[in-house]
Amino acid sequence: MRRIVNITAILVIVLPAFSSCRAISNFLRSEEVVAEVGLTRLYRSDLDAVMPKGMSAEDSTSLAEQYINAWASDLVYVNMAEQQLSKAEKDVTKELEEYRKSLLKYRYEQLYVNERLDTAVSDDMVEDYYNAHKDNFVLGRPLVKARYLCIHTDSPSLDAIRKRMGSAKVEDVMEADSLAFSSAMEFSTWNDDWIDVTVLAGKFDMSYDVLMSSMRDRWIRQDDTLGVTDLAYVSEIIRAGDLAPVDYVSHQIKDIIISSRKHALISTLEQDLLNDARENGQFVIY
Repeated sequence: MRRIVNITAILVIVLPAFSSCRAISNFLRSEEVVAEVGLTRLYRSDLDAVMPKGMSAEDSTSLAEQYINAWASDLVYVNMAEQQLSKAEKDVTKELEEYRKSLLKYRYEQLYVNERLDTAVSDDMVEDYYNAHKDNFVLGRPLVKARYLCIHTDSPSLDAIRKRMGSAKVEDVMEADSLAFSSAMEFSTWNDDWIDVTVLAGKFDMSYDVLMSSMRDRWIRQDDTLGVTDLAYVSEIIRAGDLAPVDYVSHQIKDIIISSRKHALISTLEQDLLNDARENGQFVIY
């Protein structure tokens, strides 16, 4: 009992010396402090909680330094604002209330929409939308169907792959793919889907207009000084200014249709809530 009384007496003497609850918390915590701004301290446990596991010592040190600087910067800004702003300027009650209302409204809209939104879009719906809005799907850049590989220039498979990759025979193309999978450092077919030409240009580390101008008989080849060859065969092209095929824009159209449904649900919700409020006497215009 005497020990409890002594501890209580010490706390009664010591605690009033601190100007805030934060300072009391800092006093009671005995762990390692890694940074300090005024009376606010950043502890080792706080830092460890945000550090990813498994990082190298060098990366860990760099990330820790970035975090500490960001933590300190926020506090320094706030401290300066507290000193320089007037009482009226520091009163953010109205802004916080507006933000709270906006956040609650957004969360309820999300709940309402998630419970009611129909995300099923049939192929017929996609086709109908595409036909009704073709002007929206004119290409700004070419689309291509292509096969690309990165391979050692002296690979014994290179000539065989090149000979078969551009063949009109399915069995030749399949054999070329098999050889490329087993011998190339990188091989891409994009599942024979249409791709933006910039995707292929990126493989050659060049702009798409340079890529297109360097194409010869649908072949693009680039040899470097390290004995590596980038090779692509473009089997089909849709030029800029032409319509994108419906299968290329189908995902985009589905997103548009679902987004339109979402906006319609929210508009209906707003009107229904207003009507209900009027009927219940909660909303009155004088």
